[in-house]
Amino acid sequence: MGLQDNAISYGSMLVLSLLLLLPLLAKGCDMFTGQWVKDPSYPLYDPSTCPFIRREFGCKKNGRPDLDYPTFRWQPQGCKLAWFNGVDFLQKNKGKKIMFVGDSLSLNQWQSLTCMLHSSVPKSPYTMTTEGTISTFTFQEYGVGIKFDRNPYLVDIVSEKIGSVMKLDSINDGKNWLGMDTLIFNTWHWWSRKSWDYIQIGSNFTKDMDRMAAFEIALGTWGKWVDTVVDTSKTRVFFQGISPSHYNGSLWGEPAAHSCAGQTEPLWGTSYPGGLPPEVGVLKRALGKITKPVTLLDITMLSLLRKDGHPSIYGIGGRTGNDCSHWCLSGVPDTWNEILYNYML
Repeated sequence: MGLQDNAISYGSMLVLSLLLLLPLLAKGCDMFTGQWVKDPSYPLYDPSTCPFIRREFGCKKNGRPDLDYPTFRWQPQGCKLAWFNGVDFLQKNKGKKIMFVGDSLSLNQWQSLTCMLHSSVPKSPYTMTTEGTISTFTFQEYGVGIKFDRNPYLVDIVSEKIGSVMKLDSINDGKNWLGMDTLIFNTWHWWSRKSWDYIQIGSNFTKDMDRMAAFEIALGTWGKWVDTVVDTSKTRVFFQGISPSHYNGSLWGEPAAHSCAGQTEPLWGTSYPGGLPPEVGVLKRALGKITKPVTLLDITMLSLLRKDGHPSIYGIGGRTGNDCSHWCLSGVPDTWNEILYNYML
């Protein structure tokens, strides 16, 4: 295929994507209310073409026998998402830096996006580097850097004489997030685990406190950081939303299920019997207090419907791990990135 054919192919795909986007713009589409439908054009990529996918997300390579889970497409009510065009994504972000900041679910989404893009330009050279907590995937031909900063709580955890201290009112690591063109934040997954010795608020220390309250205080600190530090005329800010887990079958109408193991299809329909987890309300309340524009990728409900999308025993822990928190790749995080792309359009 020559350069002219490449240009025609790219142009045709771009026109198709824009045509699909028109109903979204005209109707003010709610991209987060809808249902999963089987689509023979999915998955968007074969994970075997992405040698950098981490073992914990590589369900197919780890021996998962059912292969329907990547073949479902998210269908919003009343409109259709524009088809993900990796070449267009790279050209629109040429010379720019995009950073995911958060826990291993941000890692999940970061790996998804790098694979979606790599599969769109498989012959385009790339580099992967890690320095401290920051990993960078660079598409050299386009000068696009897709970064991930592992920061599970967004606020600081520091080592002091008394031990490890979580400072709920401090974000010194924010210096790592400056100069980005797009920021996608996330936190929640680690808040149920105690990975500190003390929590500090101002001059007060406590060994522990209500985790939901601590989560809300941390989000407030992060929101103030956005309002005081981020120039949103130059940097677009997103929040990933709450990615759910599936360990309690009674929440999806299957009381005998104690995890996601053995689940092979989504919940059909538009609602989840167990409802939204309470942390979603906390997050939305915190986002409502931020004066600068922050876009919520409200992926909780569409992900709740995907009890089949987790690695379960086909993750890094094998049969002893049973991971029902993270997601197989290809899989659900690809849809998160499709929605991110639609916002960028």
